[in-house]
Amino acid sequence: MQHEITERHPLLDEKGHLIETGYAKSLILDYDRKAIKANGMRIKEWDYYLICNDEFALALTVDDNSYMALDSISLIDFRIPWEHTNSPMKAFTMGNRNFPASSVSGDVKGEGKNYAIEFLHEGDQRVLRFHMDDFMDGKPISGEVRLDKKDDDSMVIVTPYRESKVHFYYNQKINCMPAEGKVTFDGKDYVFDKKNSFGTLDWGRGVWTYKNTWYWGSASGMAEGKRFGFNIGYGFGDTSAASENMLFYDGKAHKLSQVTFNIPMKDGKEDYMSPWTFTSDDGRFEMDFVPVLDRASNTDFVILGSNQHQVFGRFSGKAILDDGKAVEIRDFMGFAEKVSNKW
Repeated sequence: MQHEITERHPLLDEKGHLIETGYAKSLILDYDRKAIKANGMRIKEWDYYLICNDEFALALTVDDNSYMALDSISLIDFRIPWEHTNSPMKAFTMGNRNFPASSVSGDVKGEGKNYAIEFLHEGDQRVLRFHMDDFMDGKPISGEVRLDKKDDDSMVIVTPYRESKVHFYYNQKINCMPAEGKVTFDGKDYVFDKKNSFGTLDWGRGVWTYKNTWYWGSASGMAEGKRFGFNIGYGFGDTSAASENMLFYDGKAHKLSQVTFNIPMKDGKEDYMSPWTFTSDDGRFEMDFVPVLDRASNTDFVILGSNQHQVFGRFSGKAILDDGKAVEIRDFMGFAEKVSNKW
């Protein structure tokens, strides 16, 4: 079943329950943090941007998980390959970062000692600015990237949890935003050009259960002279109303059913750096995936923990649009990840 939400209304009712679940192609439901009836310590809000081309990538996160907040900068060079991430945390922010209720307007800022990250709306662009005095080995990093706002379809999903009616996840993924800008680190400039660089936004608001595992994959680029990308994923919550699998071609969304991540195994464990495959129940997304770099981290503070494998690599295969048109790609840079959290 793939239920599409088509009419605007509040996300939550007076009891803090989701009014409607399913998917949409824009941020059509109105989120209001004050309408949440769950324990305030469980509310999670974040904006995550990935800017990527065939050679390097930048990832920026600002979030507020109520009992803690995280600001993160990642620089990734596929040519070496190499990556570094620096993620300062703060305790008990409890919503005082004042995240906007929509991705359409409102600014997001995260700052601390000797760093700042901000996501701004300026006219027809999203502007990402950041600096960190000690990103790695005492060396600073700074940059500004501008993403074109397009009147494109996006992936929006409203996911309930079976464990509690006041738990939910409201998520939007925007792919294929043309990107231009520059990152400076260690005497080098990483320059993003609109011709081959694209931004992705992961916008999340919700009340999560304590323990979750998810699979997520995404890519944006050019295919047949058109902007093309996809969002695939599954793993947590009750997704019986809809999956989050969607193709984007020339600004229009094409809904997929179920996609499976086939991660190779070795000695009883996932072998993330061996080739993967992706298959679908409707035959509309069939891909090979050759990893280039595993941006992995594993933290365990007993009560809190996170085991993350965000694997960047190259997709090759075909995707079928709603009208039956086949889009074939080869060595198309993107990522696929498996993340398990206790949070």
